[in-house]
Amino acid sequence: MYKLILPVLFVLSSCGTQKSYEVGQINTPKGEILVWLYDETPNHKQSFLQLAKDGYWDSLTFNRVIPNFVAQGGCPDTPEGFKDPEYLLKPEFNEKLLHDYGALGAGRDNNPDKLSARCQFYIVHNAKGEHRLDGDYTVFGKVIKGMDVVDAIVNSPRDSIDQPLKPISMDVNIIKMGAKELQPFAVIE
Repeated sequence: MYKLILPVLFVLSSCGTQKSYEVGQINTPKGEILVWLYDETPNHKQSFLQLAKDGYWDSLTFNRVIPNFVAQGGCPDTPEGFKDPEYLLKPEFNEKLLHDYGALGAGRDNNPDKLSARCQFYIVHNAKGEHRLDGDYTVFGKVIKGMDVVDAIVNSPRDSIDQPLKPISMDVNIIKMGAKELQPFAVIE
């Protein structure tokens, strides 16, 4: 009996020491998308975490979908979304964080300070990237799982202003993942 208890105790004690990381989870009717948030953009990362934990996006949709460009979700393009100081962030441009396929970026209007509308985000769908946006829009994360879901979202039937004909709802959460779970995605060292 002593031999059986010892291995069980070792397994239980070693499980508690694994570091966990916060990962964005976007559940849609088309499937799950997981996003890694960059430490190099701390204000955008913290904003995403806070809004997700507050359930901000849970009543919103992917409101602009364009194949070979982006899937954009969050608040629609309204003055409230782009003018309310509570929802604006200073840009956090980083020459290493580019608009590659699967990049997670912050939406904004044409304001001269390039302030991000923290209530809106987009995922780059173009396989070649959207590098014309580099240095103008903040990239603060990347999709680590679910680009097939993004493909399905952007290829949904849409109207003349690129809004899906059938709303694509979002349930945005923050989940904890351990280093072993994240290993296949090469986001931690």
